[in-house]
Amino acid sequence: MNRIRKYPSMALQLLIACSIIGIGGATAAGAQETKAPVEWSMNATIIEACSCQMFCPCYFTTKPSPEHGGHGEGGHYCRFNMAYKVNKGNHGAVNLAGAKFWIAGDLGDDFGDGQTEWAEVTFDPSVTKAQRDGIAAILLGPVYPWKWKSFTVGADAPVEWSSGKDSAIARLDAGKAGEIVLAHNPTAMSAEPTVIKNLKYFAAPRNDGFVLMPSQVEAYRRGDNKFEYKGTNGFMITLDINSKDVK
Repeated sequence: MNRIRKYPSMALQLLIACSIIGIGGATAAGAQETKAPVEWSMNATIIEACSCQMFCPCYFTTKPSPEHGGHGEGGHYCRFNMAYKVNKGNHGAVNLAGAKFWIAGDLGDDFGDGQTEWAEVTFDPSVTKAQRDGIAAILLGPVYPWKWKSFTVGADAPVEWSSGKDSAIARLDAGKAGEIVLAHNPTAMSAEPTVIKNLKYFAAPRNDGFVLMPSQVEAYRRGDNKFEYKGTNGFMITLDINSKDVK
């Protein structure tokens, strides 16, 4: 039976800190020994969509869009899907290239206080345990520096991932668990992508630009936090980060 594992936020933060900076352990003689920091790097492309209107204000401020589109829920929220494909990278001796995974969640009404609502990560079955540990250490802290009220790991499911100039499509468990369908920006002046440059992607120090592609659908279809939106924000982006970027 597949299980969903829940981590208390403070325990998760401690686990991440240990993974990133290393914790010295006692030797058999009782002396303290300091481990060398793990060197790591990641270059990954994300197909991403959220409930905010185009373009998502979360990349200019910490307050998501207000409720819109007649859903009647009120307030501010950013319910997102991120489909990751690692192009190259490592965590110590572990090669991360080719790993695919999915993150769904909600940033809440204002993540400027460092507190976010919930997130769930799902790995493609091909991702090894060592790769999962390395990916968690890189993303949770260096890229997404928040404390989650709830962070869960869902049962493994295949991640389909494809992109081009005209569209970007990602599906989790053949769409039964999640789906992102993005289309070329209809207001573009040519067939080339519309790209926003010189804009930071959360805490990642480098990216190649936000390739704007409005979503035809972005949905998460698992558990108690299901959602689905159409005609909202969407983009592709390739981020780059390594251990030398993190103090």
